[in-house]
Amino acid sequence: MKKYIVIFLFFTFTLYSSSQELVNDTITRTATIKANVNGNSVILTPETPALNQIAGAPKAFYTHYWEFGDGQYSKEETPKHIYKKTGEYDIKLWATNNYDTGKPPTTRPKKIAVNTISEDYEDLAIMNDDFTLKRNREPVPNEEIVTILSYKNTKNYATNGKIYLFYNELKYKANNFELIETRTHHNEKKISTDAFAFTRQIDDDKTHLASLHSNIINDVQIEQDSTIKTNLPLTLSESKSYYKDWSVLEFDNMQPKEERNIFFSLKTTPEMVKDTSAIISVRGIYVPDGNYDNHKVKDMEMEIVTSHAPNKMSSNGTFMNYRLVRFKTLKYKIKFQNNGEGPANTICLETDIPEMLDKSTLEVVDMYPKCDICPKREVLYSCLDTTYTDTQAIFTFKNIYLPGSEQKNVKEYDSTKGFVKYKIKFAKDFHKKKTKSRTAIIFDKNDPIITNYSTTRFLPGISIGAKVGVNSFSDLKNSESYFFGATLSPYKSYRWYWQIELMNNFHNYDANTAIKEEFIQDAQGFRFLQRTTTNSSYKNIDWDIPVLMRYNINNYIGLGAGLNNTISISEKQEQAILIEQFEGDKPDAPIFNTIEETNSETNSFSNIRTGLLFEATAGFARIGPSLGARYIMNFEDNFNYWQFYAIWKF
Repeated sequence: MKKYIVIFLFFTFTLYSSSQELVNDTITRTATIKANVNGNSVILTPETPALNQIAGAPKAFYTHYWEFGDGQYSKEETPKHIYKKTGEYDIKLWATNNYDTGKPPTTRPKKIAVNTISEDYEDLAIMNDDFTLKRNREPVPNEEIVTILSYKNTKNYATNGKIYLFYNELKYKANNFELIETRTHHNEKKISTDAFAFTRQIDDDKTHLASLHSNIINDVQIEQDSTIKTNLPLTLSESKSYYKDWSVLEFDNMQPKEERNIFFSLKTTPEMVKDTSAIISVRGIYVPDGNYDNHKVKDMEMEIVTSHAPNKMSSNGTFMNYRLVRFKTLKYKIKFQNNGEGPANTICLETDIPEMLDKSTLEVVDMYPKCDICPKREVLYSCLDTTYTDTQAIFTFKNIYLPGSEQKNVKEYDSTKGFVKYKIKFAKDFHKKKTKSRTAIIFDKNDPIITNYSTTRFLPGISIGAKVGVNSFSDLKNSESYFFGATLSPYKSYRWYWQIELMNNFHNYDANTAIKEEFIQDAQGFRFLQRTTTNSSYKNIDWDIPVLMRYNINNYIGLGAGLNNTISISEKQEQAILIEQFEGDKPDAPIFNTIEETNSETNSFSNIRTGLLFEATAGFARIGPSLGARYIMNFEDNFNYWQFYAIWKF
């Protein structure tokens, strides 16, 4: 009978689990690929699930990224692609939901067969630069992004070279990415990441040689293009000091003017920094000809987001070391996109500037659409104007043309995007507290679009303090007590913070004299008075371990309260006992016998006490020297006391 019950329960559980999995599958959002193949031409159409609009945000929409399986890609919604050769190809789609509450839909690759060549393949030159890094979307924790590395042979001969991709910045404890797939289409080969890229010195390519000194060794008279670097070992060494991981690929037989793409699928880790304002980066290095040290470096910055939206604000100051922040310049980036049906001619960015930053040091370092900085007079050409209020910087693009994503005949989605990147320094006097900034983006005379908050915050840091002082026990006789020790707390906290201490406490005191009188009767029946007087003295070495919460009222006054824990690691007690025996039963009678005794006792790790503490300090409350007074109210009698001390926090 039990056997049948077990079988029944097993099948019930299996059916229940299956039904649960079925339910989960039905709520998974998927996008499918519809392909219309005609000879070697294919027209692709995405079929995406309905969008769940974020309340208060601009209208939700999809962006698309396609890989055609032959090394080419597109960001159009319904692209047409012509294949050069017959064969089978895997088409991939990544659809990204903007201003939508759900996750991006998943898409299974679609395999198509090209059996005939019906249209001539036209090999178009689409790269303006010979080396670029792009991505299909911004990184979200636990989602996949694609990094597109494109490179071009600008030489007049076939070349062999190397490609490097560096990722996972060392300044973050957790990895940002996991490289899950590298898709190549021109026989690029992955090699060991420990391989050293040795090339010959550049002595026949009309360039300068690298030098360890400030002067340049002029090998020939024609200077090298300033965008090209020549010291490849130095570049690799610097990159490895900034990134944890890297991938190296070798390519060969790249024909003149040929363009190639490599696709890296990066899975963002759940432990990734989850601040929507954090800026992270990956780095690409292109060695176009393995015979020389000539190479190019591209850094691609990305903003961590929790949902996909093209209008956002980000900063590189997500976590900063407050001790070193004086030497840091904050960088901010404001990104926007015109989602309208027509072009925008004026774009206004009203950006919050935190009080701790110095607006006079603000400097625009890059922008798109590319234009000049506006002069003080009115002009008719395109320019970027910057004005200030008490709390904001206002960036205004004037006389520009930024197409709308819904505009007719606009196929390049990225052309509808823009940004302003600026740097700014800290003010002379600022506190250790986080900031929040956001931007109101106004396209022409439309209602403003409000971005996310870009936050900056400081790492707790560690402040070690040296502390020395005396204790005053008003209820103990001949008490002498002093201490020294160390404190541990966050570095230069603004208001509230925890502090823990370890104090070596040396304490000598006398206990109250104990007198005992009793009547004694000897064997002969004689009755007399006996008085016993006991004097005790203590020599203690204690450990005090206070744990308290402190609050800085300002730069000079601080308050604190918490628990004080004491344990005697060494307690030495000495007793002097005097026994006096009187003739008769009166204290004023003559003494006929006196006995004196002494003894000592030593204990270790005894006498554990706990109490409340309250304190106030005056001086330099956050860092540096200060004086303080603390009252400890123990839960045992006779051990309430005052503590007066000096402390210096480093």
